[in-house]
Amino acid sequence: MSKKIAIGSDHAGFAYKTEIIAFLKAEGFEVEDFGPTTEASVDYPDFAHPVSSSVEEGKNELGVLVCGSANGVAITANKHQGIRAAIAWQNEISALARQHNNANIVCIPARFIDIELAKKIVKTFLTTDFEGGRHATRVGKIACS
Repeated sequence: MSKKIAIGSDHAGFAYKTEIIAFLKAEGFEVEDFGPTTEASVDYPDFAHPVSSSVEEGKNELGVLVCGSANGVAITANKHQGIRAAIAWQNEISALARQHNNANIVCIPARFIDIELAKKIVKTFLTTDFEGGRHATRVGKIACS
């Protein structure tokens, strides 16, 4: 069974989001697009919060957020207690975010990496497992509640 993935962006990440959705569907993932639907200027929290809630509530297993720098969507996503959103601009960072931090949303900086690297980062994130062990103890200390 394929993983269910939530995805969203802002206007700066819209083109990448569109390409990443097509890529993920071709790879066999089930993708729920939380918008936006055009490149018109939007406020990233309007899309980062629904993606984060979807992952936090278990409606989707993992999430992908895309904006210009990835900072805005990561900051927004990490306001949710059950979310561990990681900015990844290299493939190795994507893998470590899953392996060591059990990140459940990857944030892509569309203005700083090319689309092929973005797709590679997303695929690595979605197919890498959490290692657990000593990392589980650390991850268990992240939440404030």
